[in-house]
Amino acid sequence: MVSAHRYPRRVQFAETDLAGMVHFSWYLRYVEEAEHALWRAAGLSIHDPSSGVGFPRVAFSIEYHAPLHFEDEFEVDIRIEALSTKTIRYRSVVRRADEAVASSTHTAVCVERGVEPMKAVPLPDAIRERLAAAGAS
Repeated sequence: MVSAHRYPRRVQFAETDLAGMVHFSWYLRYVEEAEHALWRAAGLSIHDPSSGVGFPRVAFSIEYHAPLHFEDEFEVDIRIEALSTKTIRYRSVVRRADEAVASSTHTAVCVERGVEPMKAVPLPDAIRERLAAAGAS
């Protein structure tokens, strides 16, 4: 079972703005990349066509502490903070060496794909069994 993952990355030039810093919107992408890496480490895919479910985000909060620049090496530490019947809440910290440059939380809800309107459905047992979280309910 996997409930945490460390995802290494390097800032690419296209991710920076005219001031030479990473544009704020990229941090959300970094966290999402880390989330997908966590799922892969658990032997899963967040978009498995055979599962019939998807995981749209229903909440995302981020706090910026310091800027990243072109070619900075950094890591995203992501962990599952809570796993409910229908949702997964993550907590992430983007770090350059020992410095936290951003911290975030986000929540994804399990929905049946292709059904409108979307509504929350229980996490499939196969997914629940591979993802573990402290305080899971």
